Amino acid sequence: MHAFKTGLLALPLAVAMPPGQLLASRSIGQSLEPRQDDSTYPAHTIQMPIDHFPDNPRYAPHTDATFSQRYYFDSTYYKPGGPVYLYIGGETSGPSRFSNLETGIIQILMNATNGLGVILENRYYGESYPYSTSTTDELAYLTTEQTIADNAYFATHATFPGIEGNISAPGTPWILYGGSLAGAQTAFSIKAYGDLLYGGIASSAVIHAVLSYPEWYAPIQKFAPQDCVTSINNIIDKFDKLVAANNTKAIKEFKSLFGLEALTDNRDFAMTIAFPIGGPMNYPTNTWQELNWNSTYGSQDFFEFCNNVTNIDAPANITAIDTVLSQYSNGKPWTNLGTYAEYVKATLLPLCDGVPIDSTSCFGTQNQTFYADPTNSASRSYLYSTCTEQGAYQVAPASGPSLISRVLQINYTQQWCEWAFPPGKYNAIPSTPDLSYYNRYGDFNISADRLAFIDGNVDVWLDVCYHSNDAPPRYETDLHPEYLIAGAGHHWDSYGIKDVQAEPQFIQQAHLWEIRTVRKWLRGFKSWRNAKSAHTEL
Repeated sequence: MHAFKTGLLALPLAVAMPPGQLLASRSIGQSLEPRQDDSTYPAHTIQMPIDHFPDNPRYAPHTDATFSQRYYFDSTYYKPGGPVYLYIGGETSGPSRFSNLETGIIQILMNATNGLGVILENRYYGESYPYSTSTTDELAYLTTEQTIADNAYFATHATFPGIEGNISAPGTPWILYGGSLAGAQTAFSIKAYGDLLYGGIASSAVIHAVLSYPEWYAPIQKFAPQDCVTSINNIIDKFDKLVAANNTKAIKEFKSLFGLEALTDNRDFAMTIAFPIGGPMNYPTNTWQELNWNSTYGSQDFFEFCNNVTNIDAPANITAIDTVLSQYSNGKPWTNLGTYAEYVKATLLPLCDGVPIDSTSCFGTQNQTFYADPTNSASRSYLYSTCTEQGAYQVAPASGPSLISRVLQINYTQQWCEWAFPPGKYNAIPSTPDLSYYNRYGDFNISADRLAFIDGNVDVWLDVCYHSNDAPPRYETDLHPEYLIAGAGHHWDSYGIKDVQAEPQFIQQAHLWEIRTVRKWLRGFKSWRNAKSAHTEL
């Protein structure tokens, strides 16, 4: 559901170069201006309460302790009276978001409005952990409501060395921005704390929690090269028929073509061959989600995968594999099985670097001890939130074509939850995520003044976002702006090149819309602040 999903497998996120000719990266000219040294933003910390809700029995026994939460800011464009743009860090470290201050959406908005940009690292990510480990009990304070309470507390307590005067909320306009999970947290923050936080832009905000999410694969089915899609669908159909027939001999033969016969659990195997597309929870290689208009941040690996699978000039020894299993499909070939298997062997297997294929250091997942390791990590924090509140388990669809095997269902992800988070003394995870904690902010009907939603229509997470195909029709007003970018993926508007006029038109227009939206809001800030003051005096 999120900026990108990091898996628990001990695999590098760096991608091995696929075989064949890589697609050329587009060169983008940048018009850079003098600025502060953006490669070394100094880390600042705020002492954040671990528990913002001392009267809520959910967090008993309570603590009045604090933890050091990191933040970073850029005052390059700031002039007194300008707004503060708070970038919500989401499910990663603060430094990994620096590009948003350097050339991305925060830089764009700061430059347009003389604003100050801030990145707040989320609790339980980066170096902002309340505890030295992440046991089930210690993770009790990793919830949506605690996280968004951090945002409100930060806006009213943060200090910025070198900046004169008090620029805390609500006396200064604080405008939040977040993408993906952080986009949802942006929306929820404005909904819950709109008396303090002046506005927010929620990009690809996953505002709708659902247990299973087969729709993740829907944009790929619709927009990816159709010869590639059809090939994968048909291969998966044939494999699933072998599974349904419990044809263990044929299943082992099929796995061996990929060099994965050591994966005795059919689900581990199915997830592994789905990695180039998007395996449930684990993405050791780049997928459709990692496509991006900006080659600096995106990857063409998905298209390289499809180009290899559909290679009509593949060597004869590779294409011959298409008929190896024909005896199990009434004599029909498994079209492009050879090229699919060859891609997996050439691209994925080297990632294991000689360790056993079925170990958790490679592609196996059936190891309870591995998951129960309480060491602090982004993947553990993210899995906890998925298991407790967010859901959106990636599964095969109940009917119709599927790019992933139908053995991949809710129980596959749920087992990791149960292994990773055994009951503690005070805290236990639910049997399945309690989605009510997430959907309580309005779900598809969420609305708040000066809360803008912007999505991309080819995003794999679209159907849990504001512009979901399952959501009501959307209509813009100045207080409730919305924008669906045709041809864009997951929070593509967050990326920039520091020259809006040189951007591709569909991104340029989104950025110009965001600038207009914020400027209109800022024109009304004084009257909003005065109305608040008058109400307080009453």
